[in-house]
Amino acid sequence: MKITPLNNLTVHLQRLVKGRLWLKVIIGISLGALTGVLLNPSSGIFSQDLSERIGGWLDLPGQVFLRLVQMIMIPLIFTSIISGIVSNSAENLKSMGLRLLLYFLFTTTVAITIGVLLTLIMAPGELVYEMGGLPGAQEVLTIPDGTQSLKSLPEMIVSLIPDNPLEAMLTGEMLGIVIFTIIVGIAITQLKTDYAQPIMRFSEAIQKICMIIIGWAMLIVPYAVFGLIAALLSRIGVDILVGLGYYMLVVIIGLFCLLVFYLVLLKIITGMSPWRFLKAIRAPQLLAFSTASSAAVMPLSMKTADQELNVSSNISDFVIPVGASINMDGTALFQCVSAIFLAQVYGVELGVIELVLITFTIVAASIGTPAIPGGGVIILASVLQSSGIPTDGLIVIIGIDRILGMFRTTINVTGDLVACVVFDKWFSRKQEPVLDEISTT
Repeated sequence: MKITPLNNLTVHLQRLVKGRLWLKVIIGISLGALTGVLLNPSSGIFSQDLSERIGGWLDLPGQVFLRLVQMIMIPLIFTSIISGIVSNSAENLKSMGLRLLLYFLFTTTVAITIGVLLTLIMAPGELVYEMGGLPGAQEVLTIPDGTQSLKSLPEMIVSLIPDNPLEAMLTGEMLGIVIFTIIVGIAITQLKTDYAQPIMRFSEAIQKICMIIIGWAMLIVPYAVFGLIAALLSRIGVDILVGLGYYMLVVIIGLFCLLVFYLVLLKIITGMSPWRFLKAIRAPQLLAFSTASSAAVMPLSMKTADQELNVSSNISDFVIPVGASINMDGTALFQCVSAIFLAQVYGVELGVIELVLITFTIVAASIGTPAIPGGGVIILASVLQSSGIPTDGLIVIIGIDRILGMFRTTINVTGDLVACVVFDKWFSRKQEPVLDEISTT
């Protein structure tokens, strides 16, 4: 039985790109910023109570969009990874899986290193600290001893395998879900064809349903962005946003440096022209910038890898779904910059040991970051808590996260596509995604 690749289910996504969704999003951000400034009680036009009520309603489309994407993220990733595993031979999968994990760990480490160096050199938090800092900046804080984290490392490794997959799905523990899915996918390859066919038909149907729901969610993206930005500025005001502009600049510069690293790596390993690569991936980049969701862009990324970059579907069907779940280099850089930035804001001095602990924590935390808007901030909270840095400043980070999320998601998607080209160079293209190649017991 022929498996219909997920990249063939991207009609609605391509229409959104051709309809310049990214331009509509930028217009939505601009109008939302203007509306939020007018709604802010500091403007004197609206009272505090009325501003909060209006902001709540403006925030509604954005919350609906986030819930729709969250709702289909797990089944979409689950079925895509299974399809990618079934499409590969056991030997190819074993070799590629190990290399892919090491490759993602390498690029994530590079991203975090860039973030650490930039933040320490440019010191955006010190500027905010001199401007008066954030609430709670006067509290005396200490960094917890990192030896306890090292002692619990074996427990952390064991906990990667979920003892209750349903609980992992309910709580959104993406790394546990990915590991469970990979185990199930490998087990499916050991079934006879008659038993495996119904499972693959069901997976294909789930993928099509998810694509329909994604199409619905994308229709409200411009309105969602407008409402989120308007509600944000109605609460925090422009002064804080301007004060955080330098921090945002540091994150964007770091993401640009990461993009340059990707292009250099691509040129060295594959010999592909960076300009040709950027031109080929323009559509998924624009959609990633518009939606700030790697999961939503995943089908279009797979189609682009196959048709524009000439990557084998066996490679893209496995690398991109896994990458959308665990390869969050842009998010890791953002988390690193944000953690050190907040430490600077609150006057917490970080030594070499503390920076190394933060680095390891972010590497571990970035694997499994939810591929949805705001997913990076969710993980950032746990990073701050484990590092002894106050989480009070997250209120402001959450406020500007939508803007930064658009940039870092674009880099995340770019990193997944670079990985596809690199692994296509390393592995042959002899395997075809046909179910009857499944080994029998």
